[in-house]
Amino acid sequence: MKKSPLFFFICFLITLSAEAQDSSDIDINSSNLYSEARYHYYLKTILLFNEYLDTDNGSFNTTELRFLHPIGNKAWNLRVDLPLVSSNTSSNNKTGIGDIGVGVSYIPYLEQKNGGIAFRARVLSNSAADPALGSGKWIFAPAVFFGKYLIPNRLLWITSLENQSSFAGSSNRNDINTTAFENYFMYIIGKNWIAADAAFRYNAINKGFPNNAFVEFGRKITKNDMAYIHPSVAFGGHKTYNFGIEVGMLILF
Repeated sequence: MKKSPLFFFICFLITLSAEAQDSSDIDINSSNLYSEARYHYYLKTILLFNEYLDTDNGSFNTTELRFLHPIGNKAWNLRVDLPLVSSNTSSNNKTGIGDIGVGVSYIPYLEQKNGGIAFRARVLSNSAADPALGSGKWIFAPAVFFGKYLIPNRLLWITSLENQSSFAGSSNRNDINTTAFENYFMYIIGKNWIAADAAFRYNAINKGFPNNAFVEFGRKITKNDMAYIHPSVAFGGHKTYNFGIEVGMLILF
């Protein structure tokens, strides 16, 4: 399971609403939010998380470091994913670097009242230290996001559409062509949040529907740090795992 919501997008929307009343130097109606120092500030993010997935053949544990940094006019964002994966099955027990990913995101529009739109393009490399720790393929993954407060400063909705397609890699591994439609709802209660997410996927290679859903509980620990935990469950034909749990921390600069 890969996390689709733009974490920097979520963090910015939360902090924009939570602190707008405290800052006289920010005009939330400005047509050029990218010129604001706060936008630049909250796009610098480190996400560290650990995800455990139970499968029919064993388990996978991924510890991942994700780094987000603004580039260009600050409407652009660079993302790097560095995973450490452990595969524990009856026939294979290995730990090593997984498939490293690099992505670029662009937010052409972001306004507190009407929400925002974002686009992202990622490339997942065939860089795993062992075939059991990665897909064996190079993957291109474009995505589009829309986010909006359904209840001002309280209920945030982010919907996304992403396709992952392999374009190179080992001929001994299955090709990848999966489209995911995801909806994420976050309800903010002071420094805490509760969220629910459902991702509906179609795998065009095996004609399956490896869907998943999770609930999430998070808290803003300090001004710049957030922590969360979310259990998840997979459902549908050809699902890739049974259940999982993820814990993580976001550090904003």
